[in-house]
Amino acid sequence: MADKDVITKEYLKNNEVFADIFNYYVYEGKTVIRPDMLHPLDSTLTASLYGKKKNTFHIQKFRDILKYISAMKDDRATYLILAIESQSEVHYAMPIRSMLYDALQYQAQVQETEREHKRNEDYQTGNNSFQKVTSGEYLSGFYKGDKIMPVITLVVNFSTDEWDGPISIYDMLDVASDNLYRFIPDYRINLISPYSMTDEEADKFKTDMREVMLYLKYSKDKEKLAELVESDEKFRCMNRITAETINAVTGSKIKFDEEKEVVNVCKAIQDMRTEAINIGKEEGIKEGIKEGIKEGKLVGRIEQFIEDSREYGADDSTIIKKLMEKFQLSAQEAEEEVLGR
Repeated sequence: MADKDVITKEYLKNNEVFADIFNYYVYEGKTVIRPDMLHPLDSTLTASLYGKKKNTFHIQKFRDILKYISAMKDDRATYLILAIESQSEVHYAMPIRSMLYDALQYQAQVQETEREHKRNEDYQTGNNSFQKVTSGEYLSGFYKGDKIMPVITLVVNFSTDEWDGPISIYDMLDVASDNLYRFIPDYRINLISPYSMTDEEADKFKTDMREVMLYLKYSKDKEKLAELVESDEKFRCMNRITAETINAVTGSKIKFDEEKEVVNVCKAIQDMRTEAINIGKEEGIKEGIKEGIKEGKLVGRIEQFIEDSREYGADDSTIIKKLMEKFQLSAQEAEEEVLGR
């Protein structure tokens, strides 16, 4: 499991893949987010909750991949925090987990805003040269005009199974009356799952994330998978890191030269088939030899038994009966052994 998580996270960290995933989900495959617009963020989330000093509760979480967008639009800078959570297995409490991550991300921004006010010493109240703030602003550390950056989290399912876990908080609740839903805020995860993805939807990816999703989708149907990799030209020229990712998440054993950057998956799978057939032939020959040796030993034992029985004066009918008992032969087989010798 650890290897899967490490490899998929490394794959998703690539700015081209990261941007492609968000363009696919948020902008229907249109190239809106460019790789050069993305900047890494520390994925460690820390926040202080519920009061100050001795009453403070500290919490720390680690996100999988976290980046922010810095772009100019209408002469204004646009900032957006983007996160991806990679799942190699279905997580049945994912809405809670994702909601907590996003909440901590917002809390971290609020606390950073408070620290910024203190660094600038603009938190004083009263009539002076500093910015005048209300008691509510002073206590919260967050002023009326302050803003925070929006956070979008995507969950990418790298499992070969259908995502049968909850999509929202509502899916996890046991509510006695539907009327209560009006008072319960919901939180939905943004899920990308290959099993429920159509081929046409996968085509919206511009990077080899498309091939990863399609391979995952058909990994359990060997005939469709073979048809896919043989008919799709993009599988004939795949990035090595992508092939490593496919191997990790599907358990495939696609062989490739680690010194080369490009992999022909179609040829690699054909080579695997040929190798499997040859191994099967060799094993079959070995099994045949073993069976032959076993059979030869049995024939030798029967011949010796017949010879010894005749030396002791046993007649043919007695020998036939003994062969049937001792060697589990049929009457016909026993007769052939005795009368044929």
